[in-house]
Parts: sequence; C-alpha cells; structure tokens
Amino acid sequence: MSENILYEASFKVANINNSKYDRVSRIQGVNDPSSDTAMFLDVNTELYPVEIDERVTIALALSLNLDGSKDDSKGWRNVGRGEQTLADEYDYVCHGKIYRFEEGDGQNILLLPIHLVLTMKSKVYISFGGLLMLIDGPYNALAALRVDYVYLLMKK
Repeated sequence: MSENILYEASFKVANINNSKYDRVSRIQGVNDPSSDTAMFLDVNTELYPVEIDERVTIALALSLNLDGSKDDSKGWRNVGRGEQTLADEYDYVCHGKIYRFEEGDGQNILLLPIHLVLTMKSKVYISFGGLLMLIDGPYNALAALRVDYVYLLMKK
C-alpha cells in the first residue's frame, strides 16, 4: 500500500438493501473473520451493480495522481483529464469527506507472558455527496483515516 492509499481491503458482499431508493443500494461487506472488519456503503447500483457473495476491493486514497501528489489546485472534477490516474485501475470512484472518527472500547484482550495486547475498535464515517460509508474495524487498520477528504475507489 502506498502512502497515497490510506486503506485498502477486500470485502464479500453479505447483504444488499435497496428498499429506500431506486438507483442506490446500501451494501454490507464483511472482511475475512480474522480482521474483524465490516463495511456499509451506499452505491449507485444503476452505474455499478453488485450481487450478494461478490467480492469487492475498496481503497481510500488522498489523491488520484499516480505519484501521490495532491490535486488541490485542479479541483476534484478536473482530476485525470487527459492523464492516467489511480482511477483508471478501478471501476467506481467517488470523492468525499470523513466527517466522524470514533474510537471504541477495547475488544479481544490477549494476555501474553509480559504484555497485555488490547485491540481497540474504531468506526469511520464518510459521506460521498450524500452516499454514506461506515467502516467498523480494528483501530490500527483505520487510524490513518483521520484526514478530511478522500477518494473511494472500488473494483470487483
């Protein structure tokens, strides 16, 4: 994982809720049981259809530039016009804001001979223009997600 990509994981789609909107579904993804991570994401399923039991890979990145440089001067709508970007490697891309980061209580306490290992849980809430995302998982995997704006990149 490069410095530009803050988080990347593969999830199996466990549930799809499309009862509220015609073109948007809330998908629930579960990572492998050992990582103890869950993801809820609103997806425009007219543009990017997903099915239950399908695997999707998501990445959260600071920039779409391949070299990781900031694209602040261009504005997010002009990024990638005429040049190759990180978005070319993915099928579904959104720009959004992390609006809440919660640190939870300790889970899974392991007692080792000298050390006490405490795995903290965290929740990260992101809005992509009203399409919401929640990632619930170990603090050490999500700690980098304390920045304001990120790109969501998703592929099957």
